[in-house]
Amino acid sequence: MNNAGPSIRGRIATMMVRAVVKHWPQNDHPALVRRARRIFGSPKLSGLLQQRGLRIEEVTSPVRGEWLSPPLPAFPDSVLLYLHGGGYISCSPRSHRAITASLARMIGCRVFSLDYRLAPEHPFPAPVEDAVAALQWLMASGVKPENVALAGDSAGGGLALATLHSLREKGLPRPACAACIAPLADMTGEHAFTNAASCAMFSPVDGRAFAEIYLNGQSPKSQLASPLLGELAGMPPLLIQVSNKELLFDDAFRFHDKAKAAGVDSRLHVYAGLPHVWHMFIGSVPEAAQALREIAEFVKEHV
Repeated sequence: MNNAGPSIRGRIATMMVRAVVKHWPQNDHPALVRRARRIFGSPKLSGLLQQRGLRIEEVTSPVRGEWLSPPLPAFPDSVLLYLHGGGYISCSPRSHRAITASLARMIGCRVFSLDYRLAPEHPFPAPVEDAVAALQWLMASGVKPENVALAGDSAGGGLALATLHSLREKGLPRPACAACIAPLADMTGEHAFTNAASCAMFSPVDGRAFAEIYLNGQSPKSQLASPLLGELAGMPPLLIQVSNKELLFDDAFRFHDKAKAAGVDSRLHVYAGLPHVWHMFIGSVPEAAQALREIAEFVKEHV
C-alpha cells in the first residue's frame, strides 16, 4: 500500500467525484440507469488526449468493440482484452479510452475493448457470454491463449473474473493473466462494507440497486455473478488494484486472500485515498499513470 497518502491532485479528484457523482436516485431503477449513462458514458477529455497517435478501428461482427493499436507495437502477437466498468448498465469502449489507449501505448500491443451488452436491456449473464465469445474470437483469429491478457475495471473487473470461471466451466483455454481494477466480485450483499461512509462514489444501497438491475431476479450466488464465490484454484496470475477509501475495497481484499489461499499468483496493490477507478484521471493525477504503468508491466511480464 502507498503509505504516504494521495497526491494533492488525487485529493482534488476525490473531492470532485464526491461532489458530482455521489447522488444516486433511490428506489428508481430507470432513473439510476439514465444517470449512470449520462455521467459515466460520455467520452472523457483524458481519453481524447491519450488516443492521439493510435489507430482505432471499430468492430461490429462477430463481436462488438474497438481495436486500439500503437503504430509500432513492441508485442505484435499479443492482445489485451479490456472490459469496461459502468455497473453493467453504462459505459462503452469510447468512455474508457483514457485507460485502453494508455495501456496500448504503455504495453506496446493491440488492445481490444469489448462493447458487451448492457442491462437492463440485456441482463445477466449476457456480458459474460459476450466476453467469452470475444476471447474465442481472438483465439480463432490466430492469437494464442498465452499471448492474451484480460483486464477490466469495477464491473468490468468482476466480469473478467467471471469470464475466467466461465471458460473453465466450458473447458476453454484461458488467457495468460488478468488485471482487475477494483473488481465487483460479490453481489450477494452479505458482507459489511469497510468504506460505506468514505467512498466518494457509491453507498451499499447504490451497489444493491446496480446488482438488482443487472441480475434481473437471478441469484447473486452464481460464480458468474459473484466470482468470489467460485473455486479459484488454477486461475492465471492476477493483479488487483484498489483504493483503501472505496466501496469495493472489501471485494478486492477478500478475492485476493481467497486466491492466495488457493495457490493463485495474486498481487494486491492498495492505493491510498483515491476515488474509484482513479485511472481515468490519467494526465492529471500522478497515481493514475503509476497504476496504469503497473498494469502494463504486469501484462508484459506474462504475455
